[in-house]
Amino acid sequence: MSSGTPSPPQGFTYLDHAASTPMRPEAIAAMLPFLDAAYANPSGSHRFARQARAALDDARDVVADVLGCEPGEVVFTSGGTESDNTAVAGVLAATPGVAVCPAAEHHAVLHAVEHAGGPVVRVDDAGRVDPEHLAHVLAATEAVRVVSVMAVNNEVGTVNDVGAAAALARQAVPSVLVHTDAVQAVSWLDLREITPHVDLLSLSAHKFGGPKGVGVLMARATARFAPLLVGGGQERERRSGTQNVAGIVAMAEALRLADAERDTERVRLSALRDHLVDTLVHRLADVRETVPRDAKVAGSAHLCIRGVENEALLFLLDEAGLCASAASACAAGAMEPSHVLAAMGVARTWAQGALRLSLGRTTTAADVDRAIDVLVSTIERLRAHAPADARSSS
Repeated sequence: MSSGTPSPPQGFTYLDHAASTPMRPEAIAAMLPFLDAAYANPSGSHRFARQARAALDDARDVVADVLGCEPGEVVFTSGGTESDNTAVAGVLAATPGVAVCPAAEHHAVLHAVEHAGGPVVRVDDAGRVDPEHLAHVLAATEAVRVVSVMAVNNEVGTVNDVGAAAALARQAVPSVLVHTDAVQAVSWLDLREITPHVDLLSLSAHKFGGPKGVGVLMARATARFAPLLVGGGQERERRSGTQNVAGIVAMAEALRLADAERDTERVRLSALRDHLVDTLVHRLADVRETVPRDAKVAGSAHLCIRGVENEALLFLLDEAGLCASAASACAAGAMEPSHVLAAMGVARTWAQGALRLSLGRTTTAADVDRAIDVLVSTIERLRAHAPADARSSS
C-alpha cells in the first residue's frame, strides 16, 4: 500500500468550511489534464505552450465574468494572503503612506496595515466597521493610500457594507484605493455587486471548492501597486512567476459553479444553520449566537458557550469525529480570545468558549443532526467535570 496519500476519514462530520472546503469533483477533473499531458509553460511560444496559454485565458475570462470586471484586471496569485498583502504592502510600496482597516480584519490585512504603521478602526458588536470612527480616522490621518474592509468576516460571518465604506473613504480621501478581502464571500454574495465599489479585491480558491495555493487579486488599471514578486513579468508584470495553470483552471471551474449555485445553496444552508443553532440553544444553557443572523452569511454558526474552554472542547469534538474550529489561538501557553471577538467587545468568559461551525456545499441534514448530538453530549460532559466556580461564572 502506498503511503502519503490520506483517505477521507470515515464517520467524520465536517463543519469547518470557513477554514477550507473539499474540492469539487468538476474542479479536479478540470485540472487533471494540466497535471499530465498538458504540462507546458504558458509563457512559451510553441503549440503546447499556446494550449496552456489558451486555458489560462479562458480561466481569466470566467473569473472576470463572475467578478463583473475586465479580464485584464484579473491577477492570478498563490492565494488570499498574497492578494491581501499585495493590496496593502504593494500599494504602499508604490505610493508611500499608510493603510487603514477595521480591527476585525483577517490577519493577512490587519498585520500588513499595522506593519506599515496604519491606524485600525473600531467595529460594532457584530464585527461590522464603525462608519463614524472610520470617518474620524480618515480625517485625522495623513497620507492614507488604501482602505481595506472585508466583505465577510472569516470568524463570525459578518457582512460589511463595502459600498458604503468605499463611498465614505473616497469622500474623505478622493485619491484613496479601496480594497476588500472577499475570500469568504464567494459562496454567499454576488461579487458583481461588490466589485464596482472597489479598486482591489482578493479571492482564495480553496474557500469555494478549488485547490489550495491559488487565488486572485482583482486590480483596476488605475490601482498602482508594486509587485511583491518580480522576475519573468507574468500577469502583465504585476505578479511574476510561472502560472499554476492546473490550479487556475480548477479555481475557475469551482468559481463558476459556486456562482451558479449560490442562491439555491444559500437557502438550503440557511435552513440547516438555523436548525443547528436553534436546537443547540434550546438543549443547552448558556449558549448564544455571537452575531445576529441578519448580519451574517448563511453558512456561519458561530457560538459562544459559557463554562467551556474551546481548546478542550475541540479536542473532544475531534475524538468524536466532528471537525470544527474556534476563534482562539494559543499564545505563550494560554488560550487568548481571538482579535475579532476582542474587537467586538465579547466578554472573556464567553469568548473562551467560542466555537465556529461553518457549513458548506457538502453539508447534509444528517451531518447537522449528528453534530447536534455530539455537541450536546460533549459540552455536558465538559461542564460536568468543570470546577463549580467555572460553571457559575458570568
